[in-house]
Amino acid sequence: MQAFLISLSTVAIAECGDRTQLLALLLAARYRRPWPILAGLLCATLACNALAAVIGARLSGLLTPRLLDTLVGLSMIGMGIWTLRPDSLQEERLGSARRGAFMATLLAFGVAETGDKTQIATMALAAAWSNIPSVIAGSTLGMMLANAPAVLLGHAFASRLPLRLINLAASLLFIALGAYFLWRAWRLH
Repeated sequence: MQAFLISLSTVAIAECGDRTQLLALLLAARYRRPWPILAGLLCATLACNALAAVIGARLSGLLTPRLLDTLVGLSMIGMGIWTLRPDSLQEERLGSARRGAFMATLLAFGVAETGDKTQIATMALAAAWSNIPSVIAGSTLGMMLANAPAVLLGHAFASRLPLRLINLAASLLFIALGAYFLWRAWRLH
């Protein structure tokens, strides 16, 4: 129970103000379908947390700060570039709005969580406890508790949000953060 509660609280706190909350808000404003977005978020979070927990339990001592910062930086830049892509191309490939919202969320959160601080926290928590299922469950619930309000608020205010400006700002933020993490990685000797 301790592994579950500490994982839940650690991830929920770490997720506050994180880029994935902004991503949840953007997806909710774009698709205006909170339930497929929440389902995609849950599936992506479960997969990412399971992978992080297994890696953390098996390889916790092998990940260097430089490698982690490089992975975080590259994933953020990738998210920034993805955010700039026109939505119409994505919808054509993904089909209906319901499937599009789910698939866009599943893919976006899968990429955004790769190397994210919450994934790193999940790795560390799995390394600290031998109860991997509790760490996965706690981390996933913490992520959902932090991001569900962003999805629901994004859906409620979607008609009032300037989506093009939000996408541009989010893209620039992702790219700037990615550049910062890459600089930090190469600054380490």
